Amino acid sequence: MIAEVNGHSVYYETHGPPGGPWVVALHHGLGAVPAWSGQIPALIQAGFRVLAYDRWGYGRSAERADLPLDYLDQEPADLDALLDALGIPQAHLLGHSDGGTIALLFAARRPQRVLRMVVAAAHIYGEEVGRQGLRQTRDRYMREAPFRDVFRAMHGERSDRVVLRWLDRWLADDTKQLEMRAVLGEIRARTLVIQGELDEFASPQHARDIAAGIRGAELWLIPGGRHNPNLERTAEFNTRVIEFLARPDPEAG
Repeated sequence: MIAEVNGHSVYYETHGPPGGPWVVALHHGLGAVPAWSGQIPALIQAGFRVLAYDRWGYGRSAERADLPLDYLDQEPADLDALLDALGIPQAHLLGHSDGGTIALLFAARRPQRVLRMVVAAAHIYGEEVGRQGLRQTRDRYMREAPFRDVFRAMHGERSDRVVLRWLDRWLADDTKQLEMRAVLGEIRARTLVIQGELDEFASPQHARDIAAGIRGAELWLIPGGRHNPNLERTAEFNTRVIEFLARPDPEAG
């Protein structure tokens, strides 16, 4: 389905039982709705209702002319408008990589709309390990046709524009868009921070810093895990996420 959000069209899907608590799935920087194919059925089975959407410029949503330096800072407004359009007052957030960072920003700015939040491989500042991972990803995309096909299945004929523009944005010299530590203290939602210890784009300390910055946050550092725990450890990831989202609040008894 398509919604008009802040002057552009956004493709979205909803799944799950009417009346179930909403979970909004926010995909990573090169992803789209299919990135959550391993999580949506498990969330539905657990009684959640899922909203997954292709962020502006990705998948089946409208193309964008450029990717400005502050594009992540703009994305919470799209989420806010989409929730309004669909009549969803509150939801859990599940974000991966860029999607995790967007979830953090949204939770800081619109705390009344966020129930609980899970962020996997989110980023709040730049690290050299991340730049190395990005350079390797760009090289692999240029060299390996099967790797390119993964993204073309999500983005179609504009895949090269989507992928290379995003990589070039993050490899640019000016990386101030990564500096988001200041927002963490504004977050009030109960939060689970997830990261693989061998994440190609961030050190384990990165996840520790996110968890330490959010009051009461839980941290799951996955031994041997890499950047995509929802794909690499699907069953374990789903179990941990669902347990966290479904856990009663302490004050509820």
